[in-house]
Amino acid sequence: MMLIEETAVPEAALPLPEFKAHLRLGTGFSDDGIQDAVLDGFLRAAIAAIEARTGKILIARDFSWSLSSWRDRGGQPLPVAPVTAVTALALRDRADQTEAIDPALYRLEVDAQRPVLRPTGTMLPAIPPGGGAEIAFRAGMGSTWGDLPADLAQAVLLLAAHYYEYRNDTGLDGGCMPFGVTSLIDRYRTVRILAGGRA
Repeated sequence: MMLIEETAVPEAALPLPEFKAHLRLGTGFSDDGIQDAVLDGFLRAAIAAIEARTGKILIARDFSWSLSSWRDRGGQPLPVAPVTAVTALALRDRADQTEAIDPALYRLEVDAQRPVLRPTGTMLPAIPPGGGAEIAFRAGMGSTWGDLPADLAQAVLLLAAHYYEYRNDTGLDGGCMPFGVTSLIDRYRTVRILAGGRA
């Protein structure tokens, strides 16, 4: 399985003024914008880290997901949430020939935690042996920064500030995330039950 981000977070959706205020950077100087590219990078990194930890897409954009088999032909859970639209479904055979599937044959079951691609009939179309399915979809909580829940927006600013403050520190453990950030995002994490345990 491979999830590909087809479009990036638009620059206009990044909260650069809010981040500068959060960092208490000085204003009114001739070189006010000199750090904008650096701050932009830390915001994007923080958004990506929180999306990876929660499985929730913050700013709306387009994705494609390739898989070699359905988990269940009665409905395939999608890898992230919230998904607002499935824009295309295609099947690929062993020779890499693709067949677009009629949108009338499938539908999106909207769910804040685990959206599902469902057939309009009884089963999703069969994936050819040695081939795969390619699903294109749009996901995200909103198209602008103001569409985000306040706690997630605050978590992004806190994590981006953490990255900024410790940008020269190479001694942090892998996957380090400040407690304030983890407590803000915890309720958005998807809990999966596998073999009787949490995953």
